[in-house]
Amino acid sequence: MKRPSIELDLIGIGTGNPQHLTLEAVKALKGAGLVLVPLKGDAKGDLAKVRRAILGEHVDSAQTEIVEFKMPVRDAADPDYRAGVERWHEAIAAVWKREIEAWCTRASQIPARVALLVWGDPSLYDSTLRIAERLRAAMDLQVRVIPGLTSIQVLTAAHAIPLNEIGESVLITTGRQLREGGWPECADTLVVMLDGETSFVHVLPDGISIWWGAYLGLEQELIIAGPLADCSARIVETRAKARSAHGWIMDVYVLRRSPREA
Repeated sequence: MKRPSIELDLIGIGTGNPQHLTLEAVKALKGAGLVLVPLKGDAKGDLAKVRRAILGEHVDSAQTEIVEFKMPVRDAADPDYRAGVERWHEAIAAVWKREIEAWCTRASQIPARVALLVWGDPSLYDSTLRIAERLRAAMDLQVRVIPGLTSIQVLTAAHAIPLNEIGESVLITTGRQLREGGWPECADTLVVMLDGETSFVHVLPDGISIWWGAYLGLEQELIIAGPLADCSARIVETRAKARSAHGWIMDVYVLRRSPREA
C-alpha cells in the first residue's frame, strides 16, 4: 500500500499538565517533523504557553520545527450556530493546509509527519477530527489519533468519585443542550462540557449534587462539590473571578440527581 504524503497525528494532551501525556503521545511528538501550535490571542496566551512547555520537554527543536499560527475566530453572534461552526472549521482547515504545504516545501520532507496537540482527547467534544477530515479531499493525508486523558477522567479523579452509580446511566452533554432541552430523562448522572454560561443555574436544584472543576491538573486548579442549591452561586462567582484573572477558563462538571423513589 502506498504511504500517504502527509501523516497527521492528533495527540491528546489531557488538561494541560505535561505529566498527563501518555508514552505513546511522547513517542509521537518525538517522531514529528512539524508541530502546529494555534495562537488564540493575548487573553488565551496561557494555552500556548502550556503547549510550548510540553514541546520544550519532549521535542528536539533540531529535528522538529514548531510553527505557531493565528487561530481563526468563530463568529459567536452568528444566528445559525451550525453553519457558523462549519465556516469556522473551513477557515481552520485552510490555515492548516497552508502551513503544512509551506513547511513541506521549505523542509523538502515528503512523506512528512505533522502533529497537533489537542486538549483532552481528540474524540470527545472536540472538532479537530472533523477539521482534519476536510483536508483529505485536498491532500494525500492519513490521520492518526493518539488518545489522551479527558477532562472527565481528571475531574472524577480530583473529586475521588466514580462517574456512575451502580447500574445507572451517564449522559455526556453540553451546556447548550442542558439549557435548551433540560434534564434528559434517560440519565441520572450528567457530564456537562463546553458550558460557557453556567447552565446548571437553569436546573431545579432539589435533590441535585454537583462536582465542578476548572483548570484541572494545573497549578490554578479549582474544584467545588456539594448540593447544587448550596454550590451554584459560589461556582458562578468563582468561575467569573478566575476567568477575569487568567483571561480564559476551561471547566467541566458532573450533575447527579438523588435516586428516585419507586
